[in-house]
Amino acid sequence: MPDGISPKTVVISPEIRPKINLILLFLIITSGTLTLSVRDREVDAATSHATDTVKHYRVKQFGGGGGGFYISTKRGFSSLRDLVEHYSAEADGLCRRLTRACPRPPPLTSDLSVQTKDHWEIPRTSITLLQRLGAGQFGEVWKGISVAVKMLKPGAMSTEEFLKEARIMKAARHPRLVRLYAVCVEDPIYIVTELMPHGSLLYYLRDGPGRHLTLRPLIDMMAQIASGMAYLERERYIHRDLAARNILVGENNAVKIADFGLARMVVEERYETYVAQNGTKLPIKWTAPEAALSGRFTVKSDVWSFGIVLYEIITHGQVPYPSMNNTETLNQVSSGYRMPRPSACPEGVYEVMLQTWDATPERRPTFEYLCAYFEEYFTNCGRL
Repeated sequence: MPDGISPKTVVISPEIRPKINLILLFLIITSGTLTLSVRDREVDAATSHATDTVKHYRVKQFGGGGGGFYISTKRGFSSLRDLVEHYSAEADGLCRRLTRACPRPPPLTSDLSVQTKDHWEIPRTSITLLQRLGAGQFGEVWKGISVAVKMLKPGAMSTEEFLKEARIMKAARHPRLVRLYAVCVEDPIYIVTELMPHGSLLYYLRDGPGRHLTLRPLIDMMAQIASGMAYLERERYIHRDLAARNILVGENNAVKIADFGLARMVVEERYETYVAQNGTKLPIKWTAPEAALSGRFTVKSDVWSFGIVLYEIITHGQVPYPSMNNTETLNQVSSGYRMPRPSACPEGVYEVMLQTWDATPERRPTFEYLCAYFEEYFTNCGRL
């Protein structure tokens, strides 16, 4: 963090970026490059209709990063605090004077209580189910009191297998991963997680409030997902079922990766793969061809799936390979076919899709690279 600036009032981390279109008056994004984002209100002279917009100004440093800060070379500042104080006093070329910084959201809840931090198996009687939110291959998801409760189908997996996977979920802590709070191992098994009020990203983009989102917030979602997957990459986890249906949406377009029901930690360092058990159902249209054909999964097969998620996001939830069934998809993709660029997809996003779908897994980009790419893309696709 640059010297001389208070994180409580001015500098907001990239993970909180989805709030900018709704609640900020101004913030400074620190993600390699500095961007001052300012909420403004534009009024149509003909109709008198007012529209809230967010305008973005690149904050640069003199001397290639070792000097002061400036937006216009006509005026420089020794610190970000001085820059903010100046533009708080007068607009001086900005769309408006800075007034109030974007507030930080309340901290995330790590555990339900001190008692569940280490002893996270809880009795069924402590869970109150209120509203069914959805269902999937392994079970149903219900709304609890300020939490989500996933109810696994009886016999979906053994208690031992479930607890092994639940420990992975419990240990994984990142702002872009859905938090696991507790479990109930009586049949049917309950998984208690944080509640994401807007449900799956697939529904949100296809039928929910996200169906009208423009390019910039969609890019932001891509960056958030890449950030969470970069964490899993560093921790050597393989997700194996990355798809829009398994990404959940909170307030202000915040997204988090969910459903670790198929996730596995890499144990074999030599191959860094996970071999699927016989009979495991694979989501073919999201699965890398080498994983679909051999059952061997790596972080690079997750990268392939991320490319499909990019397609889902940019098309607002369209089904990939829309004219093909699973068998046709696998045959065509194995023969070199790749989906064409969607009409609303920028070239820069499509180029990354093609990189994630490289036939050679080792040539696919890392999630660390993808996160940095979309962070930068997010900054640059606004009006700078």
